[in-house]
Amino acid sequence: MSYTCKAPILRMKNLKITLIASCLCAFSTLHLQAQFKPRFIANISTIPTNASIIYELPTRTTSFKPKKNMVVAAKILTATEECSSIQFKYALLLDREVESITNSKFFESVEYWWGTRYRYGGTTKYGIDCSSYTGHVYESAFNFKLPRTAREQYAMCVKVNRFNLREGDLVFFNTRGGVSHVGIYISDGYFTHSSSSSGVTISNLDEAYYSRKYIGGGRVIAPIEEYVEP
Repeated sequence: MSYTCKAPILRMKNLKITLIASCLCAFSTLHLQAQFKPRFIANISTIPTNASIIYELPTRTTSFKPKKNMVVAAKILTATEECSSIQFKYALLLDREVESITNSKFFESVEYWWGTRYRYGGTTKYGIDCSSYTGHVYESAFNFKLPRTAREQYAMCVKVNRFNLREGDLVFFNTRGGVSHVGIYISDGYFTHSSSSSGVTISNLDEAYYSRKYIGGGRVIAPIEEYVEP
């Protein structure tokens, strides 16, 4: 009677199962880290600018396709290595491709002021109001010196339909009578401003409050020399 040893075959099968399980576990961790979506701006003000992964993988179903998803993950990792931490953060906030965050001066200025508390009449990192914030960002990012108040900024702009707004346009609101609040439009309804409740942040024109208070958009076309901050 002959006897065939099956131990090597069993060990190979166990090794294969272990390797597959390890890959699934590692990818599941990556997928969970990437679940966060950027629609809820109020909950992501504490996102660090050195976050390593910010993209959500395209698969939202319960089916798991290791080869396809691992290729996608590899491409994401490669793309993020070539972009700055500020691009990572604002791509997440705005639900955009990392590569579309191209105006580095603008986003660096937003990042510098990010989270600064609102203070009526304030002009510094200890507290800043809406029109001072837009003025600082414009001067550093666009080399324009804006008038001091929201009302004056509104008066100097060429009015723009909401659907024609582009990055850098000003957006104005009636929060306490007339033109009383201003922000800088980014894209897809998002704008940055110094909010009385949240400080310097990003909000969306479709939010109920801002949708009700929105007056209109304006584009700055006048030369810088005409506007001198008092």
